[in-house]
Amino acid sequence: MESLLVANRGEIARRVIRTAKRLGIRTIAVHSDVDAGLPFVLEADEAVLIGPANPAQSYRNAEAVLTAAKQTGAQAIHPGYGFLSENAEFARQVEAAGLIWVGPSAEAITAMGDKINARNLMAAAGVPVAPGTTDPAGSVDEALAEAERIGFPVMIKAAAGGGGMGMAPARDETAFRAEYDKVRGFAERMFGDGSVLIEKYFPSVRHIEVQILGLADGTVVALGERECSVQRRNQKLVEESPSPASMLTPERRQALHASAVRAGEAVGYRNAGTVECLLDPATGEFFFLEMNTRLQVEHPITEAVFGIDLVEAQLRIAAGLPVDVPTQSHGHAVELRINAEDPKRFLPGPGVVTVWEEPAGLPGIRVDSGYAAGTTVTPNYDSLMAKLVAYGADRAEAIDRLRAAVAAFQITGPKNNLPFFAELLENEEFLSGDYDTAIVSRMR
Repeated sequence: MESLLVANRGEIARRVIRTAKRLGIRTIAVHSDVDAGLPFVLEADEAVLIGPANPAQSYRNAEAVLTAAKQTGAQAIHPGYGFLSENAEFARQVEAAGLIWVGPSAEAITAMGDKINARNLMAAAGVPVAPGTTDPAGSVDEALAEAERIGFPVMIKAAAGGGGMGMAPARDETAFRAEYDKVRGFAERMFGDGSVLIEKYFPSVRHIEVQILGLADGTVVALGERECSVQRRNQKLVEESPSPASMLTPERRQALHASAVRAGEAVGYRNAGTVECLLDPATGEFFFLEMNTRLQVEHPITEAVFGIDLVEAQLRIAAGLPVDVPTQSHGHAVELRINAEDPKRFLPGPGVVTVWEEPAGLPGIRVDSGYAAGTTVTPNYDSLMAKLVAYGADRAEAIDRLRAAVAAFQITGPKNNLPFFAELLENEEFLSGDYDTAIVSRMR
C-alpha cells in the first residue's frame, strides 16, 4: 500500500495519518471548508476540500470522497469511525472503484448494521443475547404485547441506530406508549429506517466490549475487553482496559472473549471490530448488545495494554498481510474523552481555542488530539476534541498518572469536561471499580 486517503476528520484522521506516515505511506486528507486549518489537514501529505461544513455535503458525501481519491491517486481509503465508516454501500463503491477498503466487508457491515438481524445471527451462533424481539415491532399495541412478554423494564431501540442514539427505556405501559412513537420517528429521521426492537432493560448494568481482529487468513482473535460504563446520555466518557468488574472471573472473562470471537466468525469478519455487551452485576451474565464494524474511539487503551498498533493491523489486514497478534495484555490503561461541553450538564460548548496545552513529559500519558490553539470547535460535528490516555503497571498507577495529566491539560475557549474528570478521579465509587452505567447520574 503506497497511498491512503483518510475519509474522516479531527483526532481520528490525525491518528491514522500518524501511523500511515510511519509506515512510509503517502497520506491524503479530505476536509470541509471549516476544517481547513485543523492539524490533520496540515499534517497530511496532501489535502482536498470536499465541501461545506454540513457533513451530508462533505464527510458523508461518498461521491465527493471517491472523486478526491481518484484525483489524488489514492490506493486505499480508511474511513475512521462515524460518517461513512459503517456504510456498506460506500464500502462497495470503494472496492468497485478498484481501491482498497480498510475495513470489514460490505456484507459484514450489512449483517451487523441492523440490530434485529444482528441479534438473531448472534443467537444462532451461540452468543448470549438479552430477551427481546426477533422481528421489527409493529403497532404500539403489538409492541406493548412484546414488552409485556419480555417483562418491564424494557428498552425501545432503533434497529438501525448506533452510538447511543435512538433508544429510550420504559418501565411501564404508560412510559412505553409515551416513548414508542418518539423512537420510531427519531429512527426514521436519523437513519431513514423507522424499525424498532424491544429488548430487556437492565437499570443497573455494566457496558463491556471486546476488541476483535479478523485476520487476512480468516482467523478471528480477541484482544481483551474494555470497560465503557462511565456514560452520559448512553454515550461513553471513560473507558478502561481491562475491566475492573469483580464479577468478571477468569472463567467468565474467557467466555466473554470466546463469544466475541464466535460473533466475528459468524459473519466472516475481517479487519478491526468491536463486540459490545451488557454485563448484569447481579448475576454476572453477559449479553450481546451490538457489533461495531469499524475501529472504536477507545482503541488506544487496547493498544496500550497489548502493545499493538491497531491502525497498522488494519492496514496490513486490508493489504492481505499477516499480523503479529500479541496474546497477553500487561498493565492497565484508562481513556478520557475530552469534549467541548459543559462539565455539569454536558451541553455542547463550541468556540475558538485560545489556549491548548497538552500534558508534556508525564510518564505513561498519550494524547490523541484534533485541535490546537487558534483552531475552532464548530457545532457541525461531534464535540470530541481529544482523548487523554494513561497507562500504568496497575489500575491505581494509571489513575494516579491520569490525575496529573488532567491537572496539566490546559484548554480555554470552548467549554470542556476536564473539571468533570478531575471530580470523577476522586469519586469513591469509580475508584472502587464497582460502578455501572448510572454512575454519572449519581454524581449529578
